[in-house]
Amino acid sequence: MNEDSITAKLRRKAPLIGDDCAVVRSPTRRDLLFTTDFSIEGVHFTRNSTAEDIGYRALARGVSDIAAMGGTPLYCLVSLALAPWTDQAWIDGFYRGIHRLLRKVNASLAGGDISHAKQLVCDVMVCGSIARGKALLRSGAKPGDSIYVSGPLGGWRHKGVIQPRLEEGRALVGRAHSCMDISDGLALDLHRLCFASGVAAELDFVPLLPGATLDHALHDGEDYELLYTAPPRTRVPGIRIGNITKGKPGALRYRGAPLAPVGYDHIQHRS
Repeated sequence: MNEDSITAKLRRKAPLIGDDCAVVRSPTRRDLLFTTDFSIEGVHFTRNSTAEDIGYRALARGVSDIAAMGGTPLYCLVSLALAPWTDQAWIDGFYRGIHRLLRKVNASLAGGDISHAKQLVCDVMVCGSIARGKALLRSGAKPGDSIYVSGPLGGWRHKGVIQPRLEEGRALVGRAHSCMDISDGLALDLHRLCFASGVAAELDFVPLLPGATLDHALHDGEDYELLYTAPPRTRVPGIRIGNITKGKPGALRYRGAPLAPVGYDHIQHRS
C-alpha cells in the first residue's frame, strides 16, 4: 500500500483526480461556495466508530455548510493523514462512506492529499454553487423576524447520522433573511448569527430530540440542523423557536431570562 496505489484506486470513481489541481468549469451566473472542516481522532470521532461512518460524517459536516447557504454541493477535496493503526481495509471503508454521501447529494470527489501522523486527521473541502447574489448569510437577520430551526435539537449525545438539510436550505433562498447551521450549540450559534446581524434574540421554545435536555440542545453542538430567520408572514419550513429583537448585538434571552452564549469552542477545549 502506498500513496500512488491509493490515488489510482480512488481515480476509478473520481476521474477529476490525477493532476496538481482539479480543473472544474465554473457554472455561468453562479456564485461558488467553498467550505472546509477538520475531522480529528479524539476530537470528532474515536476508533470505535466504523471507517465508513467516519468518512460519511467528515463529508456531511461540509455539505451541511453548503446547505446553510442555500447552495448545491458540486465537488469535494479530501486530505487524509493516516495513523499507524489504519490499513487498506480501513481506507476503503472511509472512502466508501465518502462516496455513499456523494451519491446521495450528486457531487464528486475531485482530489485531496494523503500523508501520515500519530493520530488520524481528515480535512474535507466542499465546493458548491448558488445563483449569483442569492447566498444565505448570517448577517441579514432583522428585528421582527421569526427564528426557526429545521428540526429537533439535542447535540452530539442524541444525534445519530448527520442529514445535511440541502432541500430545506434551497427552499429558504429568497425567503429567509439569514441562515447558518448549528454545529456548536444553539446558544452559541444564535449569538453568532445575531452578532453578525447587529441584533438580539428572544427564544420561547426549543424542540428536543428524544432523551435530550434543554442544556444539551443549547450548548452541546453537532446537531447540524439549520438555524434561520424570516419575516413573520413568510411561509418557510421548520419549527419556529423565537423572535429577533432590537438590542445589544448578540444578546440572547430564553423565556425572558438572559441566556449565555455558551457552546462548543475548539480553542477553549484544547487539552
